[in-house]
Amino acid sequence: MTTQPAATPTVRLVDARHRYEILVDGESAGFTAFRDRDDRRVFFHTEIDDAHAGQGLASVLVREALDDVRDRGMRAVPICPYVAKFLTKHEEYADLADPVTPEAVAWLDGVLKR
Repeated sequence: MTTQPAATPTVRLVDARHRYEILVDGESAGFTAFRDRDDRRVFFHTEIDDAHAGQGLASVLVREALDDVRDRGMRAVPICPYVAKFLTKHEEYADLADPVTPEAVAWLDGVLKR
């Protein structure tokens, strides 16, 4: 019995939707959403479809999103609990992280109209 190797996931930036998406076999498996505030990318929600849960895709997604933030010379504000947790576990991204402040949360709430 042979097993098929898992497809290599790919991450793409979808500017029009303010998010990075992770694709498996060309189909969306999840995303991390953000809004930009000056030179800061404010991450507020990360989601992986149930069909792809437990495969480490959220980690791949956030790592590549943060690599893109670094490449753009931006900073990351981790309002999203998953992104915040990722940053505490991966010190190599500590230089990118700005603290979450009540003012940043209020700004995001205004942008999202929530």
